[in-house]
Amino acid sequence: MGLVFRSRKKFGPLILNFTENGYSSWSFKIGRWSWNSKTRAHRVDLPGPLSWKQDKSRSKS
Repeated sequence: MGLVFRSRKKFGPLILNFTENGYSSWSFKIGRWSWNSKTRAHRVDLPGPLSWKQDKSRSKS
């Protein structure tokens, strides 16, 4: 397994994520709730090492 470069820049509740190829995605975090632009998933941090994640809807009408 190789090494992976990751970097984060925080501007209040806005987080910019970078990889070795440059800009990757942005996230928005308020308290225990967060949303990521790349995965379009909501996440809530739970006590301990647990978290709850809801992915974007993949159903098609």
